Formats: sequence, structure tokens, C-alpha cells
Amino acid sequence: MDTRSIGVFDSGLGGLTAVKQIMAELPNENIVYFGDTGRVPYGTRSKETIIKYSKNDVNFLLEKDVKMIVIACGTVSSTALEVLKKEYNVPILGVVEATSLAAINATKNKKIGIIGTPGTIKSGAYEKFIKAQNSEIETFSSACPLFVPLVENGHFETEVAKLVIKEYLEEIKEKGVDTLILGCTHYPLLSKAIGEFMGDGVTLINAGSEVAKALKTELASQKLLKEDGKVGKYSYFVSDNVDGFENLGGLFLEREINGQVEKIDIERY
Repeated sequence: MDTRSIGVFDSGLGGLTAVKQIMAELPNENIVYFGDTGRVPYGTRSKETIIKYSKNDVNFLLEKDVKMIVIACGTVSSTALEVLKKEYNVPILGVVEATSLAAINATKNKKIGIIGTPGTIKSGAYEKFIKAQNSEIETFSSACPLFVPLVENGHFETEVAKLVIKEYLEEIKEKGVDTLILGCTHYPLLSKAIGEFMGDGVTLINAGSEVAKALKTELASQKLLKEDGKVGKYSYFVSDNVDGFENLGGLFLEREINGQVEKIDIERY
């Protein structure tokens, strides 16, 4: 048994969709979350900047003596995961592998759509993994740079959100995909509007949900589960506005997080 915390980080609020799933899968685990709200979004940054930012994030979490780190960010998982794994001794889990496997298992017509930040789509990480597992599957990708700011500003089902969804997803819909990977942990907050646009015949794959399942398996295999029967404790850190994070973050988690958020200077790490 290991009572140390799980570290989770993202470029902003979106990673809380993964935290919500981790809480459900592993209610006894302690979680330390860092949202880099002062430097969001990561998806439009260069690879070098993404790696630099992600190292800051990992260094901060390591100060909290975490036993495992979850990258609740599709951009970092796609762009910097291998670099981070080589540089740090702590186990690090990204979202690409688990999410891709879920999509492969879900598709019936072997047509999978992938949406993500420009950085994620440019990396081709989802496509490469899926093709390596099954070369017969066709993939269709679309970068959706406006989705993160929409979510960060609470536009989940507004008319603005629906217009942007139509703009980004119309071409993928026309390809006849039956499965759509939400390749950024911000995107599940748009899942109702995305689902309505894509139609009932399309399965949406939630990266946060899949990484939570993978985390449970990984902790068990490494004998790192916290099995003392006590409900986990949660702490949250941001690099910008605490009040904004508390208010909107509560919606993401469907629970109040008032008074549990602390602002840090991430550039120090």
C-alpha cells in the first residue's frame, strides 16, 4: 500500500474532467492537481515550449512527493510524454494510449474521428498508435483551437459553442465516422453539444474516463494503491486566478472546491 498522492496536471481547468473520473474509480486516493491557468492554452504552443512548461509542472508535483503523475492534457501526452518518461523516475501516464485503445474497441465500421488541440493533431500521436494496432482503421483528424477557450469561459452548450462545433466537425461527420476521440480533457464539457451534432450513431471517447481506468490498472500492477479505506484528500494549485478556478472548477467536478485552491509561481520550477 502507498498513501502518497497521485499528481495530475493540465494546462488549465480541463484536466478536472480526468480528476472527476479518478475520484470515481479510486475514491481512496489522495490527489494533487495543478492547472496552469496562467499559461493556458498549451495546444497552440511550439513543441519546445510545451516540453518546457510540462517540465515545470512535473517538477512542482514532485515537490508534493507524488507516487505517480497523470498528464491530463492531450497536448502534453502527444508531444512531451516520451521526453518526460526518460527524464524522470516517477511513473508517468498520458491519455493517448488508453483513449486510442477504447476507440479501437468501440468502432464497428473502422472509421475513427480525432479532435484535439493544434499541438495534439500536429503530433499525429493518436493516428500513429491506432494504425500500429490496426492498419485497417481509417482516421480523420481536426484541430479545434477554440474549444479550450470556450470551455475555460463556461461556453458548454451556448449558441457560440454550437456554431464552432459545426465549423470544426462538419467534415469529420461527412466521413461517416462511428467513433470520435475527444483528444483533449477540456472537450468532455462539450460532449452534449458535440453528441447532438454528430448524432446518436457516433460513440464519443472521453480521454479523462479512459486514463482513470488505466491509472487504476497501473497502480494495482505496481502495488501502489491506497487501501486504508479512508476517503482521499484533494488539493488544487493554479498559476493564475484562484476565484475563477474555484467557481468554474466546481462545475467541472460537480462538487465544491472552495478554499482548497492555492496560487503558485510555476516559473520557479
